[in-house]
Amino acid sequence: MISLATLQARVGSEIGISPWIDISQQSIDDFAAVTIDHQFIHVDPVRARSNAPFGGTIAHGFLTLSFLSHMIESALPEIEGVKRSINYGFDRIRFLSPVPSGSQIRGRFELLRAEVQRDTEVTLCCRATIDIRNHERPALVADWLVRYYLA
Repeated sequence: MISLATLQARVGSEIGISPWIDISQQSIDDFAAVTIDHQFIHVDPVRARSNAPFGGTIAHGFLTLSFLSHMIESALPEIEGVKRSINYGFDRIRFLSPVPSGSQIRGRFELLRAEVQRDTEVTLCCRATIDIRNHERPALVADWLVRYYLA
């Protein structure tokens, strides 16, 4: 548990790292079914191995992005007095590297801003970086806004 004042004092620093998450072909296939995005580089391992530059299938960029909600929940300390939070959007998202099927990803969060709108609302802007295990470049970097409502 962390106070809002303590959190605000950490602006400019890394505030959490999530555990690693496995990216299975089944997860990729399930995401393709939900989003109706069946491009072969995601769902056809044989064709992707011979006709794509990645050596096999890769996760959809939006699948990778969608893991941020789980990652931030597991990485950030609970803020005192918060009764709910919402995804408020993104200022910037860049997909930097493909995520191969069978790899692992994790999120790192740097607090860029903590802005109090009212006594009962605070918006955090976090630089979210999704790392791929054993890769130098991250999968993505995003400036993510999360709004917290306080009791």
